[in-house]
Amino acid sequence: MFLLGKFNSLQILRDTSVGLFLGDDEGNEILLPNKYVPKTYEIGEELEVFCYLDHEERPIATTLQPEIMRGEFQLLQVAEVNEFGAFMDWGLEKHLLVPFREQRSKMKEGHWYVVFCYLDTKTQRLVASNKLDKFLDNEDLSIKEREVVDLIFTRSTDLGWEVIINNLHKGLVYSNEVFKRVAIGDNTKGVIKRIRPDNKIDVSLQPMGVNVLEPAANKIYETLLQNDGFLALHDKSDPEDIKATLQMSKKTFKKGVGTLYKARKIEIKENGIQVI
Repeated sequence: MFLLGKFNSLQILRDTSVGLFLGDDEGNEILLPNKYVPKTYEIGEELEVFCYLDHEERPIATTLQPEIMRGEFQLLQVAEVNEFGAFMDWGLEKHLLVPFREQRSKMKEGHWYVVFCYLDTKTQRLVASNKLDKFLDNEDLSIKEREVVDLIFTRSTDLGWEVIINNLHKGLVYSNEVFKRVAIGDNTKGVIKRIRPDNKIDVSLQPMGVNVLEPAANKIYETLLQNDGFLALHDKSDPEDIKATLQMSKKTFKKGVGTLYKARKIEIKENGIQVI
């Protein structure tokens, strides 16, 4: 059986006036409409197609690449809101429904939200949910401390930014450790800073330990060169001034300056640092 919400490798069975009928090894058939039929093809050839339900809830195939597939998290925009829920633009003709019961808060047309796409077992339809926690598992963790991971930013809270880790787990980046502008749906790399006894995960956006010295030193040196070799920053500077100029913490700044000083790349003056 072909999988809805996924790409399937299906065989071309026959050509009709409405398009190509494709089939799998179990005798199931699905239509690839004329608009998606390749310019050249042969009966018996296999095609990679995405399968979903059309406006009449019939299985249909397309060669288009959707913005999200079944089992994935993604930032999507609401195209329409009606009595059934919010409909997300995912790059296909039929929009992806987020039922009201699957909305963390009432979604608004034109706004962007991180959602998870799944197959509703009751209706056998592809739908999405903005209630992300129930699709994340922090019981059986697949990561360890100091591991580099993939992150998706999902929500800003009083403590910091909630993130999805490797599309599997939920973590938190504390506000005082965010030194660059981030937004909902942003994808970036991070490091597992701490796994707590209750399996809550603290995440850092900066490399940890000795590895932070070289990148920090390079960033400071590059910024120095872009500013005529001088920065009015030193060990008594306000942390917010350092953050605004270099997008790093004061602690990381001091380590980077130390590295550059030992390498005789800079000299430390009363009012800042200067390239030698």
